Amino acid sequence: MNLVRSELLKIRTTNTWWIFGLITLPLWALALLFNWLQTAALTSGNVGDVPADQADQMAAVSSADSLAANLYTNGQFFGLLIVMLLGIVVVTSEFFHQTVTTTFLTAPHRTAVMLAKLAAAGVLALLFWVGTTALNLVAAPLVLNATDVGAQFGSGAVWRAVALNGLAYLLWSVLGVGIGVLIRSQIGATVTGILLYLGGAIGAGIAIGLLAARFGDWINKLQLLVPSLASGLMVSGTEIPGNPPRWAGAAVLIGYAVVAGAIGVLTIRRRDIS
Repeated sequence: MNLVRSELLKIRTTNTWWIFGLITLPLWALALLFNWLQTAALTSGNVGDVPADQADQMAAVSSADSLAANLYTNGQFFGLLIVMLLGIVVVTSEFFHQTVTTTFLTAPHRTAVMLAKLAAAGVLALLFWVGTTALNLVAAPLVLNATDVGAQFGSGAVWRAVALNGLAYLLWSVLGVGIGVLIRSQIGATVTGILLYLGGAIGAGIAIGLLAARFGDWINKLQLLVPSLASGLMVSGTEIPGNPPRWAGAAVLIGYAVVAGAIGVLTIRRRDIS
């Protein structure tokens, strides 16, 4: 616990966490505007002609549970990117400021230090999740009531999506720490993390969509292989026909986080830090 408190103190005594917090707010607001417009379009039926083979998917996406889950987990796309970057900074800042040698002289058990960094990054990620969820609990009912969906506070699917969203925040912080250990350069790790996240969310998403249109819906199952898409599946609120189940997205993301954490611990134990 002392090591975890020490890592949290390092974070609190720098301006990194509140800078990321300030960045998160406008990104959350931008996501809310987009999701509001999307909810309004889906509830009004103003989505154009829907092909017959996509009618079931559209019905699932337009369901009350799906719309509500989307709004109560608003900001996930940018939020997960932010906590991943925070996880990277938790590790790479030691190398950037050349304090890593002092850290390991003070606490020579490298595994314990690495686990403390993972725990500190996880705590910070959960705080960001709590903050965005609090904002969503205020804003989402306003949007849902304005679009005649209703707040859906009694829906178990909505609260499961909120809880799984918290799990996604936690796991992406672990992935960030893993990237930070593998790439000690703060700039290099940050750029790599951003490219991997956006490449998976946008590039892989587009590629899978095009391939599914050509070869069939079974291609959509490949979303599970992309961490950023797997985390989106976790908070869908309802099962979307043709897509993998939500639990599968959670299981795959947990697997990625466990591997990233294990690689991080093993790497930091064996690497020369001089």
